[in-house]
Amino acid sequence: MVYCIFARKKEIIMYYSIAYSQQYLIQHSIKPSVQRTAVMDYLLNNRTHPTVDEIFSALSPSMPTLSKTTVYNTLNIFIERGAARMLTIDEKNARYDVDTTPHAHFICQQCGKVYDVFDVNPEVLQLPKNENFKADSVEVFYYGVCNNCSSN
Repeated sequence: MVYCIFARKKEIIMYYSIAYSQQYLIQHSIKPSVQRTAVMDYLLNNRTHPTVDEIFSALSPSMPTLSKTTVYNTLNIFIERGAARMLTIDEKNARYDVDTTPHAHFICQQCGKVYDVFDVNPEVLQLPKNENFKADSVEVFYYGVCNNCSSN
């Protein structure tokens, strides 16, 4: 179902097909409409933790009937069904991540890019044993300057 895989500078780039996006939605009990498939396809193929505005700007030229409201509603369905998660990194914009596995995020304070961090100590992602709390989710954010910005 993966459309294309190739390596570039120590990273593997995967492009997913529309059929994969539709199957991903079905696996999460989401009916794959044209708009939902397009938004999911964008999330799967652009692991940039986009905002609603970024998704809308990218998709609207090829989907003139798409509205920001539709993008918001679609993302809310994805979140409710566990197909994506919302990141509230800053007070300006919510960002969306299709990778729902436990991981942290690094936010560059110069360029604003958000990066996935997978090699986090698992203990950081666990709530210390305490009978007074029941955690439903954990968000870990690192703030600093990415390698690209620090070398410029």
